[in-house]
Amino acid sequence: MSSLRLEDLKQYSDVLSTRHGERLNVRFVEPRDTEELQHYFRTLSTRSRYNRFFGAISELPKGLLHDFLEVGERDRFTIVTTMMVDGFETIVAEARYAFHAETATLEFGLSVDDRWQGHGIATALMKNLECRAAALGAEHIYGDTLRSNETMVSLARKAGFTFVNHPDDWKLVRFDKEINLAPQDIPCASWRLAALSRQADSPSASA
Repeated sequence: MSSLRLEDLKQYSDVLSTRHGERLNVRFVEPRDTEELQHYFRTLSTRSRYNRFFGAISELPKGLLHDFLEVGERDRFTIVTTMMVDGFETIVAEARYAFHAETATLEFGLSVDDRWQGHGIATALMKNLECRAAALGAEHIYGDTLRSNETMVSLARKAGFTFVNHPDDWKLVRFDKEINLAPQDIPCASWRLAALSRQADSPSASA
């Protein structure tokens, strides 16, 4: 299990910005987001939903919605990226990631509202996920995408990921990046603190 102190989720929130300087708030999903999160997925284009889930769905099925709302269960986490739009906090992107301690890897998937694609949100979110991966002790971060998803392939390539064939599905490609950051060098402040706390709590730290 991770060493995150999940009783206070707000301490793990981050403030990012779009390519044009708009403020982005990145935080763990909360129960209050249930309807807004479902609305977000319903309003994605058919292509965006297919690229995100590798299949045709119109909304999150009940079981999957429940999984998305569980933070920390089996080291799986959902984050939402929000902006103030017309005076309301609005979800403009989401990501779900899982930390696999046995392989020291972090697996992720994400999507961005079609209306906000091209604003650099996915790029900023991927950099934030690298911080989260380092804080959890991951040595690699990776994701899977459809070979036909040229946007995601291009984003991953620009972010320094390398590509390998997917082990189970020829329609997919896996992109992977090595995480080589000491806790004190993590660029995201909240995750630098989380990593330093994890390091202090580890048995080897006092050896």
